[in-house]
Amino acid sequence: MRKVILNLAVSLDGYIEGPNGEYDWCFADQDYGMTEFLGNSDAIFLGRKSYEMLMSTSTEVFSALKLYVFSNMLTHVEGNAELIRESDFKARIEEIRSQTGANIWLFGGASLVSAFIAQNMINELLLSVHPVILGAGKPLFTDIKERTELILLGSEQFSSGLVQLKYTLKPKFDLDMLDNL
Repeated sequence: MRKVILNLAVSLDGYIEGPNGEYDWCFADQDYGMTEFLGNSDAIFLGRKSYEMLMSTSTEVFSALKLYVFSNMLTHVEGNAELIRESDFKARIEEIRSQTGANIWLFGGASLVSAFIAQNMINELLLSVHPVILGAGKPLFTDIKERTELILLGSEQFSSGLVQLKYTLKPKFDLDMLDNL
């Protein structure tokens, strides 16, 4: 089964965007492992706003990835993209994950990340924590309704002060599992 990996930049105080939607605080002075990460990924899950941002910047980094856009507002997507509606969310993700392929990059936004966490559908979280306190902006985690425990898989510190943290979701004990023993 293909892995879904959340990989994104976050400020020390937990924001993925500044108060005006800016990303100018994100470091671009080093590769920070992105070349290797992209080499192990062939698809990207993203929400409407992230998709619209990518389409407006036309970056070549994403051209090699199959895009899966989660939106109830969009009526169509372009190029190598597929539109996924909320009603198809869980079934379509499971179908995509079971297909042959490489890892899937969960790019965001925050609402989509929360939906994946609620369904326990993230295999790894790779958070690039930037040494900056924004004070306001869009928080990474929104609308989380219950405690979600993580297991640290590793960390890497860079000369810029950026620290990458790699986590997996701690499995939840399900009492219904006892019925199958």
